[in-house]
Amino acid sequence: MDMRAVGERIRAAREAKRMTQQELAELVDLSPTHVSVIERGVKSPRLETFILIANALEVSADALLIDVVNDASQGVASELSELISSLPAKERIRILKIVRVLAEN
Repeated sequence: MDMRAVGERIRAAREAKRMTQQELAELVDLSPTHVSVIERGVKSPRLETFILIANALEVSADALLIDVVNDASQGVASELSELISSLPAKERIRILKIVRVLAEN
């Protein structure tokens, strides 16, 4: 498993919530150093810790494990839907056309 990629997604999700490592650590009862170790992919979090992190960041496990889990396509679809839902209709159509072209290749 590519823990570095998983850690990077955890970091990105934390930063998207404008949360510090200290704040995340407090929410999941870890030290900020442990959060840093997880985000750098040095160590894998225990399953219970991983779930606490995903819940604290309000992201799905699929989103964090996207390149690790074979059947994470629903998570990708949900993330894409969430990202484009606030865009104007013209932009959503443009993105859909791009995705269709990419899917054909």
